[in-house]
Amino acid sequence: MKFDWHVKWADTTDAETFRAAVTPKTRAIFVESIANPGGIVTDLEAVSAVAKEAGVPLIVDNTLATPYLIQPKQFGADIVVHSLTKFLGGHGNSVGGVIVDCGTFDWMSTDRYPSLSEPCASYHGMKLGETFGNFAFAIACRVLGLRDLGPAIAPMNAFLILNGIETLPLRMQRHCDNAMRVAVWLSRHEKVAWVNYAGHPGNAFYALAQRYAPKGAGAVFTFGLEGGYEAGISLVEKLKLFSHLANIGDTRSLVIHPASTTHRQLADDARERAGAGADVVRLSIGLEDVDDIIADLDQALAAV
Repeated sequence: MKFDWHVKWADTTDAETFRAAVTPKTRAIFVESIANPGGIVTDLEAVSAVAKEAGVPLIVDNTLATPYLIQPKQFGADIVVHSLTKFLGGHGNSVGGVIVDCGTFDWMSTDRYPSLSEPCASYHGMKLGETFGNFAFAIACRVLGLRDLGPAIAPMNAFLILNGIETLPLRMQRHCDNAMRVAVWLSRHEKVAWVNYAGHPGNAFYALAQRYAPKGAGAVFTFGLEGGYEAGISLVEKLKLFSHLANIGDTRSLVIHPASTTHRQLADDARERAGAGADVVRLSIGLEDVDDIIADLDQALAAV
């Protein structure tokens, strides 16, 4: 709000709600490829069609999928963002982010983006969109955002993240394989009310996951405990292999009970709408031996 930015919320499961939300003031449409924590897989092509019809760029947060599972540009994204802190870095040791300009949006085709289409006084009247073409947004992030706001990754963080990216294909496939095994096991457990993992057959987003992420639906998913709020707290306390962290995407398995931690300040109905109801437990499945992961969940559930 301090930048005078405002949003209209749309339903990621229904592209028509994006079309209904578009106004002449709309400057971009923003979605997650795979949502955290709800596990929604966005129909990127359908939302991209709405963005193109509206003449605005589609921005996709691809953090949970990474380029290994989904490459949003192929499905109509104009800008892709990642939290490098998560799966791309992969080891929970660095903070960073990245903006990828796909070079697919014509910033000079409209007057909606004067910072790119009109003369820039601080660069001798240069029109960034004219000088740099479809990559003008990436240039603006550097020559305006970096200069004026100062976001720059620390050299050591960059080094650690680049090291992590080198093993991305190996790690992400293991993450997905482990997550699938754990989701199936949990779905059969008597103390588990439900499991929401898009890679699991029967899930509402299974077809979209197969279409957009055929190698796997990622490593982050939620499940519900029959015992509700208190059971969620108890489970987290009794897990031994899992680390109790709000982060996701580490090599190690992570767990959190959102209703008693990250979403505790919200009212009950607001938590439900955010996919963080009283019974919800979120897992980020790591690279450990999957039998060890399941054994830890088994002993903890037995004690709940």
